[in-house]
Amino acid sequence: MNVKEFAEKLDLKVLVEGDTEREITGCYIGDLLSWVMGRAPEDSAWLTVMGNINSIAVATLADVSCIVLVENAALDENARAKAEMHEVNILLSKENSYHLAVKLHELLS
Repeated sequence: MNVKEFAEKLDLKVLVEGDTEREITGCYIGDLLSWVMGRAPEDSAWLTVMGNINSIAVATLADVSCIVLVENAALDENARAKAEMHEVNILLSKENSYHLAVKLHELLS
């Protein structure tokens, strides 16, 4: 499933549109950026509440397919600008990480 399909099927708001045709192969949940940087699988959807500029750097280094800000977490303007520059997909969900991860797992199964 690609980022565009994921957003449509789960009614996620697209905050920053990068390559929405990029495939999602899994999911990673985490808010400790150094931990995520070393552990998030490539091509995963990263579920977090971290909407700051550092999260964009981590997403780029980990090569995730998208960042999903859960529980309507805010995306700051510096992060938005950096995400647009690096074409990092950023989505927004009202759901918490657990519920969203379960739904993503069902879609990928």
